[in-house]
Amino acid sequence: MTRAGPDEGLAASRTAAPPAHRVILALACAAQFMVVLDVSVVNVALPSIQRSLSLTATGLPWVAGAYSLTFAGFLLLGGRLADLYGTRRVFTAGLALFAVPSLAGGLATAPALLIAARAAQGLGAAVLAPATLTVLTTTFPEGPRRTRALAVWTAVSLAGGAAGNLVGGVLTQSLSWRWILLVNVPIGAAALALTGRLPGSPRQAGRTARLDLPGAASVTAGLALLAYGIMRAGPRGWDDPVTASALATAVLLLAAFIVIETRLARAPLIPPRLFRLRAVSAGNAAMLLAGACFQVPMWYFLTLYMQDVLNYTALQTGLGFLPHTLLTMAVGLRVTPWLMKRADDRVLIVAGALAAAAGFLWQSRITADGGYLSAVLGPAVLVSIGGGLLNTPLTTTVTSGVPASDAGAASGLMNTAKQVGGALGLASLTAATAGHTTAPASLANAYGNAFLLMALMLPAIAAVSLALPSRRDTAEPPRPEDV
Repeated sequence: MTRAGPDEGLAASRTAAPPAHRVILALACAAQFMVVLDVSVVNVALPSIQRSLSLTATGLPWVAGAYSLTFAGFLLLGGRLADLYGTRRVFTAGLALFAVPSLAGGLATAPALLIAARAAQGLGAAVLAPATLTVLTTTFPEGPRRTRALAVWTAVSLAGGAAGNLVGGVLTQSLSWRWILLVNVPIGAAALALTGRLPGSPRQAGRTARLDLPGAASVTAGLALLAYGIMRAGPRGWDDPVTASALATAVLLLAAFIVIETRLARAPLIPPRLFRLRAVSAGNAAMLLAGACFQVPMWYFLTLYMQDVLNYTALQTGLGFLPHTLLTMAVGLRVTPWLMKRADDRVLIVAGALAAAAGFLWQSRITADGGYLSAVLGPAVLVSIGGGLLNTPLTTTVTSGVPASDAGAASGLMNTAKQVGGALGLASLTAATAGHTTAPASLANAYGNAFLLMALMLPAIAAVSLALPSRRDTAEPPRPEDV
């Protein structure tokens, strides 16, 4: 038996992640799973929530949308917090900000209280989610280790969205819809107890802790008004005075945000230099479109189809999403990392987008008398394979080549693009499918049209991905300690 030389031993030590790194990966993924779970966990419970709190048809989407909008609007600020104050402090604060509103939402007795609690949850998620990704991008250097870590993180994110429907169904049917929020309290408390395992990360030297609060306020209010105006335009029309005022104010606020970021802010939420990186600019455009399909709308419309048209119970609906969960985990954790060693990221993104587009096109053919195999399971195979193929390489590309000092801002920007896509996608698709009756055939037709619009968006992701740089073009030069 030959002894490994010093160089070989050093190579082996770099291949296997240290135990501390594995703990960090597990904690980051657990927190991200909880955040993403709450994007979709309410979907299966929506009919129960509507009956319990007497929510109107126009108010119901806000139970999902309020979370997504505040999540999206404050993500940039949340990402910058990690750069300014250190990931451990921000990670801990985000967990607390997420758990407390979960308790308030679970105890809500009126629609306004529930929607307000969901918005506050989104604020906590906006602080927590970028910190989970920043922990990984600052712990694992670019290369195989980071690719594996991001593959696990992405697969957990995708599975969280899929598992949310199953968890929501089980909790709603066995206990109450309130437990889809109350369950976050003990989980958050357990995660808080483990944050001491994270490495200390003091604020970066040479930086003053300035927060771009005007930028955060303008972008959040602008996005909320934009979504409100789009959603209101469905039943009321684009010439409705309130709709027009909301959209005009949204445009002004978003324009003000751009001016603040480029001209006025001393520490902007999005450093303009990031957009000079092609991976960041083109990658986030693709992420925005992906969010408009996968992030919220798919779960929202498929849940309503199964419960309102096929008359499934909450538990049956949750179990109906099980193939999405299993396939997403299998593809995201096993297949995609293996393929990324053998194919360019752009090839996988294009293949994933086209596969998912075929799945949504199939899904658009749903009818009132459809069966589970043809209306849900068949499309789920293509959609889950497509989502699993494109998300990890897209996440890897968007976060590559970014200086460590801007890692939090880049993480916040990527998550913002995904959540903004989900919130605006839901608002747009809800408006586009408005006007249906409660008859099963009418509902099936409306939901089918929503899936058709998703299918039409996905080829645009494939087109945008062609502008992404290859992995070798974004790779950082080797660090001294890695040579």
